[in-house]
Amino acid sequence: MKKFVISSFAAMFLFQVAVAQQKKIIADKIVAKVGEKIILQSDIESALVDMQQQALEGVPLPANAPCAAIEQIIAQKILVLQAERDSLPISESDVEGRIESQIRWAEQRYNGRENMTKVTGYTIYQLRERFRDAIRENMLAKAMRDKIVNSVKVTPTEVRTNFEKIPQDSLPFYESELEIGQLVLLPKASREMDKYAYDRLMDIRSKVEKKEGEFGTYASLYSEDPAVRENNGVYPLNRYDKNWDPEFLSASFRLREGEMSNPVKSQFGYHLIKMLKRAGDNVTVQHILLKPNVMTNEIKNAIQKLDTIRANIIAGKTNFAEAVAKYSDDPMAKFSGGMLTNPMTNSTFITIDQLNDPSTKDIVMLIDSLKPGGVTKPIEFTDEQGRKGVRLVYLKTRTEPHRENLRDDYSRIQQRTLQEKQATALAKWLVDKVPTFYVHVEDEYKQCENVSKWSAANNIMASN
Repeated sequence: MKKFVISSFAAMFLFQVAVAQQKKIIADKIVAKVGEKIILQSDIESALVDMQQQALEGVPLPANAPCAAIEQIIAQKILVLQAERDSLPISESDVEGRIESQIRWAEQRYNGRENMTKVTGYTIYQLRERFRDAIRENMLAKAMRDKIVNSVKVTPTEVRTNFEKIPQDSLPFYESELEIGQLVLLPKASREMDKYAYDRLMDIRSKVEKKEGEFGTYASLYSEDPAVRENNGVYPLNRYDKNWDPEFLSASFRLREGEMSNPVKSQFGYHLIKMLKRAGDNVTVQHILLKPNVMTNEIKNAIQKLDTIRANIIAGKTNFAEAVAKYSDDPMAKFSGGMLTNPMTNSTFITIDQLNDPSTKDIVMLIDSLKPGGVTKPIEFTDEQGRKGVRLVYLKTRTEPHRENLRDDYSRIQQRTLQEKQATALAKWLVDKVPTFYVHVEDEYKQCENVSKWSAANNIMASN
């Protein structure tokens, strides 16, 4: 029903828990203390697993990974403590929403709540509490980091200097990359098809009430939620989780335990919802999703509309970005301008092999003969939620395979220069701030480069 991104700390935490359970590892020890916050050896091990995972994805493993791990964790603790000193605001509803996202990811990873509890050794409530502190600290650290580095800017001279300091034979080599946009129309079903879906769910509701069948049985037989095979339509919800469709979430929390809703319309279709369990701001519901059929006539009308929009773009009466802002049915278009983004870099430059999602892989054929600045004719497609749509695909740029240079890669070099300057600003801030906090590190990590610098700064402050 939706998409969300799991932060790496949660994935690595559960991975470590599973390994610990399997190996019966119970020993742990404190290796550092920052203020009142402790750092455990298991925290270092989890960070190392995270680094190894990133190495598999192309991020180089640090030369001294254990030192890099403890230094990152100490830095985060200091950012958190300073954020608390400065009373930087974070939203508790965002914290709760992220907790629920992590829990749902964990349930999917371990094929259900019961198996998750068995493998990790933690109940759902214990996991919530363990996630809560980590999530809150992540949010506080990010807020503090943003406060430190957001004012950092780079000049064109700094960008050129950054580029020129790299030897020519060491410059990155880039495969052919593209910037691709899409203008999406999602035709709406007719009133007749809406009514048909609504009436089918009302019929199921009546059969359940008359005990002619079980709600779960009807969910497995008729629900069009793609996840029904794995979860039988059962979802844990939190009142503050903004990732869910608001109509679905609101209707769920209006129900009493054991009660069924009337059919509820959301962006995905019509839902019949049954409340299984309530516990304050957390509930467990089961639903059946039916999607009103979009008929040929609605598709035809959408194609005609996109034909007109395309003609206006080609004639110069509007540009692609303006057309997206005015007409697109993609809810993310207002943030992205309709452009696809690289999941690894969050930039708009993507490679052909990254167009492997079921909803985008057909784009490869569409743009094969398209020149930069060109727009395809309207094309029918099916999105990730199984909805029928029609779209225009726009090829903004296409680069040839090349060695990095200022002409083709200025924005990329600029971003790298900015990140390096921000890292320098953050490192200086840490050196200045460390003496204002109590930091103790066990002997085995005292020789780490940054730990030594921070310890020296602490000693100077103490002697004064």
